[in-house]
Amino acid sequence: MRSDPSDNGGLFVGRRPGTRPVKYRTLPQEGDARQRRRDAFVAGCFLALMIFVALLFWGPIPIAWLWIVSQVPYFAHHIFFGLTAAFLGILATYMVGLIAMKQLDYLWILARRAAGVDQREGVIGRVFAYTAIVGVTLFSIWLILLGGLADSLKTNSA
Repeated sequence: MRSDPSDNGGLFVGRRPGTRPVKYRTLPQEGDARQRRRDAFVAGCFLALMIFVALLFWGPIPIAWLWIVSQVPYFAHHIFFGLTAAFLGILATYMVGLIAMKQLDYLWILARRAAGVDQREGVIGRVFAYTAIVGVTLFSIWLILLGGLADSLKTNSA
């Protein structure tokens, strides 16, 4: 069996730029324990900031954009345009937030590796999943108990 990469029958000319395998440096074996603790603390700060940004997606960002749009007098008479502007603002803010989370995830990986942990994958997926669970739970509590359906439940039971 031939496995020479140059013997490919002319199907592939070469590897595209930026697609080579990632090569990680070796972990620091010796060093100051205080520096590693500092790096671990910095990694924890990056993780906390990433969690904070992800939690903003589940309420504060949409509420802020709806409030901003409600302050524009033109949109009081043109509700469709107001909702469209709010939707586009929310979408743009979400994109900026996802970019920020991706950068924080990269910095978190670097800080964990500096702290001596063999960290090769990010945590952005898990952070987003856990904050989604928290956001949906808090929204459900608000919808059923505090607002939304709470008034309709009181009037139906009376």
